[in-house]
Amino acid sequence: MSEPGSASAGPTHRPMATDGSVSIGRVLGIEDATPLQWHVALNEDDYLQLDDVVTTRREVPGVGDVLLAGVVTQVQARHEGASFGSDVFLISDGVLPARIQETAEITTTRVEPECYVPPLPGSPVFRAVGENRDQALYFDQMERKLPVGTAREGSPVYVNLDFLDGSRGAHISISGISGVATKTSYALFLLHSLFRSGVLEARATNTKALVFSVKGEDLLFLDYANRRLDDDLRDKYARVGLPAEPFASAGFYCPPTPDDPTGSPHVTGRTSGVEAFWWTLQEFCAGELLPFVFTDAEDERHQYTMVIHQVAARLRREAEPIGQDGAVKIGMTVCRTYHELVELIVARLTDDDTRAEWAGPVTGAGTINAFIRRLNSSLAPLRTLIRADLPDTGHRSISTINHQVTVVDLHNLRERAQRFVVGVVLAAETARKEAAGPGSLLFTMIDELNKYAPREGNSPIKDVLLDIAERGRSLGIILIGAQQTASEVERRIVSNSSIRVVGRLDAAEAGRPEYGFLPPSQRTRATLAKPGTMFISQPEIPVPLAVEFPFPAWATRQSECGTPPPAPATRPAAPAFSRLPDPDDPPPF
Repeated sequence: MSEPGSASAGPTHRPMATDGSVSIGRVLGIEDATPLQWHVALNEDDYLQLDDVVTTRREVPGVGDVLLAGVVTQVQARHEGASFGSDVFLISDGVLPARIQETAEITTTRVEPECYVPPLPGSPVFRAVGENRDQALYFDQMERKLPVGTAREGSPVYVNLDFLDGSRGAHISISGISGVATKTSYALFLLHSLFRSGVLEARATNTKALVFSVKGEDLLFLDYANRRLDDDLRDKYARVGLPAEPFASAGFYCPPTPDDPTGSPHVTGRTSGVEAFWWTLQEFCAGELLPFVFTDAEDERHQYTMVIHQVAARLRREAEPIGQDGAVKIGMTVCRTYHELVELIVARLTDDDTRAEWAGPVTGAGTINAFIRRLNSSLAPLRTLIRADLPDTGHRSISTINHQVTVVDLHNLRERAQRFVVGVVLAAETARKEAAGPGSLLFTMIDELNKYAPREGNSPIKDVLLDIAERGRSLGIILIGAQQTASEVERRIVSNSSIRVVGRLDAAEAGRPEYGFLPPSQRTRATLAKPGTMFISQPEIPVPLAVEFPFPAWATRQSECGTPPPAPATRPAAPAFSRLPDPDDPPPF
């Protein structure tokens, strides 16, 4: 870090650092300076803007030279010599003498060595650039730096991968207004940076991403180059050391088209490279997937939850596979559709001879009827996802094994069906990843996290997400959760996120305690932030950093599709997780 020397010779007579930079001002003397916050009076022809990084030094007896570095969190300008609001007109007309003075509020980011003393008033202050800036923001101590965007002046901004891959922390929470905060775009940019920056080194080939898409078919073209890609956009990616390219290894899953006997994917924009997914009745019964049918938070507040688990256990014990299409035989009844299975369950629960076995010996009629009503209401949303009336050759289960990025499109499903898919897939991938061991990473991106893990109530999905948030770092499962309102997400999930990202916020939401990590000025700025601007908080840096990220180099909708991806035969296959069970193995439930 450069050190200030004597005043430079010349007309400015300002202190100069050993690297040749000239001071931009001095520590203000009319405001209290503390080790954690201080102010700078700027030279008349200099300026500071929000998010700039500055340094100053102080000689401390017995310690030596102490560096204090910080980020500009507020800037002010005022007339010195004015007493009344109307004086501004007199000053502008030259009648009243006064001087315009700009000051900047600095929030300390680093003290080196750690001797927490305030800077002395009058000490010269320097703008931090290059190595000085890296030291001020701890970038020089990050052994594994993940590029997450650029600062306002174009310099790259990093986060420490140790706080993302489970070494010292894990998980990302992204908050902001839908359609303005660009949460999904930024989450995909982070995945692109993880895979292509080289920070993962050899682990990159065995790192996977599972993305749940609920907003149209926008994420079904990640392997297409964006037709808006030009030299300027390539330069923006180059600034952070990334190639401006689409995702090279991407797989796409969609639900089957309703009432289509062939089970073709329910998509309109992309006609190739998409596979349909569903669960056979045999998988549904053997895997005890019935609890995921009841995934609303209010379900756990009713007594019929005991019936859910009782029926699920009974289905696992009594369902026998029939044929090759996933049908089951329970007693003397063969079921090939979800409707037939629901009818069988209702019949068992309403029959006096079988009610006690299926619902429990002390379960009342009211509780059973509540369960039946809720089960019957699942027929319409889940009939295309749970079935045994499609050819086995067309059946595909969702898996992250064969691609680096796996997109599960849910936008054509009703909300209850979306919950079912998210819950079942997360549970299966968590079990599969736990069996593989911690040697690889699985990044799971979920939008609208407040819908799946609300602050109040419980559900099977919420239990899975809590398990990932609290135990996932030891398993190599990293959650990337995006939501409009972090205040409505389960506290333990947000608090376990080492990296917190905020885009454009609603003013009321910005005042919530969940955003206490933002300084007051950044809370206000978050209500004005333009798309592409995010505020990132990480454990090593006490002040969130404002970053900008480039427009996606991959297509985000069909109209943006440029260069098509390579044919499947020539496309390089991504290695599977080490020691993962074969996808044809029985479900890991």
